[in-house]
Amino acid sequence: MRKSGILMAMTSLPSPYGIGTMGKAAYRFVDFLRAAGQTYWQLLPLGPTSYGDSPYSSFSTFAGNPYLIDLDLLARDGLVKRAELRDIDWGDNEQRVDYGKIYAGRFPVLRRAFARGREQLGGEMAAFRRENRGWLEDYALFMAVKVHFGMASWTEWPEEDIRLHRAEAVERYHRELRDEVDFWVFTQFLFFRQWNDLHRYAHDKGIQFIGDVPIYVALDSADVWSSPSFFQLDEENVPKEVAGVPPDAFTDDGQLWGNPLYDWDAMRADGFGWWIRRIEGAHKLYDVIRIDHFRGFESYWAVPYGDDTARRGCWKPGPGMDLVGVLTSWFPNLRFIAEDLGYTTPEVEKLLSDSGLPGMKILEFGFDPQCESDYVPHNCQKHSVCYIGTHDNETVKGWVSRGRGQAYLRYAREYMHIDRAEGWCWGMIRTGMSTASELFVMQMQDVLELPGWSRMNAPGTTEGNWQWRMKSDAINARLARKLRKYTHIYRRI
Repeated sequence: MRKSGILMAMTSLPSPYGIGTMGKAAYRFVDFLRAAGQTYWQLLPLGPTSYGDSPYSSFSTFAGNPYLIDLDLLARDGLVKRAELRDIDWGDNEQRVDYGKIYAGRFPVLRRAFARGREQLGGEMAAFRRENRGWLEDYALFMAVKVHFGMASWTEWPEEDIRLHRAEAVERYHRELRDEVDFWVFTQFLFFRQWNDLHRYAHDKGIQFIGDVPIYVALDSADVWSSPSFFQLDEENVPKEVAGVPPDAFTDDGQLWGNPLYDWDAMRADGFGWWIRRIEGAHKLYDVIRIDHFRGFESYWAVPYGDDTARRGCWKPGPGMDLVGVLTSWFPNLRFIAEDLGYTTPEVEKLLSDSGLPGMKILEFGFDPQCESDYVPHNCQKHSVCYIGTHDNETVKGWVSRGRGQAYLRYAREYMHIDRAEGWCWGMIRTGMSTASELFVMQMQDVLELPGWSRMNAPGTTEGNWQWRMKSDAINARLARKLRKYTHIYRRI
């Protein structure tokens, strides 16, 4: 069936505490999606963010971000007092997240909640701990030891035994840092309790969640620290090569992501159990999973560790259908989207075809007047997901003002019949709605007709990303009716 949805990070919701959370505004946004005739809310990864604040660089592929725990809900439950929240500086711009202030202000509040709630919620927390023991203890200990060593990356921890995750050191630090470990368990208990409530509410309203699973995990993560044998590391657990992408339309030097690469032979010998557990964890959060950088399963760009750019990388073979087939057969009722963007080859196209997964079509890539593009609307086949742009792309207004030149825009305007009354944003929403793609997803910034400053991420840059927030009065019944009309015309309700 034809459906549509909106892409917006949870952090982009309005709140009085400097960052979007799973509180009142999230429930209001679900209500807006329902009123607007939408079926999906696509999120960016929900994991705890590390240096750079990117949701694609997390301390754990399984854990939830403590920043997203709603403080008003904690006050309602008696875990914090509202007076304790009044004098905290959360930042002074309601349309941008100040991550430095969030980091400084939020954890003292959560620690007070822990002091009040550890006994009151002890039974529930113990049950949560048992249900999630496969990842939770490693994550909580990882964070406790990080705090113990001044938040240094685990690769820089001064004690070799715990840095190399040796069993005796793990047991000793778990004992010595028991209270700190319990605190990090408590944050995850709070996160998943609030998430499960929001998830149930969304399902009751007919809204489902699409979530990203980044192909790689961060080096400074519980995942790599606790399972080094599944990654290409040397005897000191230092990466041999790291992830990136070659030079492309975004950057002349390519993108040096710096993630450790998988030891695919070790993962294959284990039956890809690590990936099965990872997808199982993501399925607790999302109804549909978008596999980020899907082409990396066919071949991946390996860059020598220590290089400053991705230029000297080379392509190496990925696991292909050996892994993809395991995941699709292990989770037959879970829907996947393959993020098949970037440098494509016949081999990547064959992997996508063999997988049976829908790929992505990006309208902003589709209007080159000199050549036929796979992304032009008439080439969006049914078994695909159409986007105007992803979180890595310009907003529509940013694309128009800093786009590909007048010839490109002239062709796009003529093709989509853009006129001044409708405008570029809604003209592109209409065009995406009209494609044959079974699912169409639009960025919330384009529904709100916001300019380029609201762009979520500019690949290859490190400043100003992941910060955009929606104003508290941005959504209303009039906007919902307008979007519902477009959705109804193109039979996506």
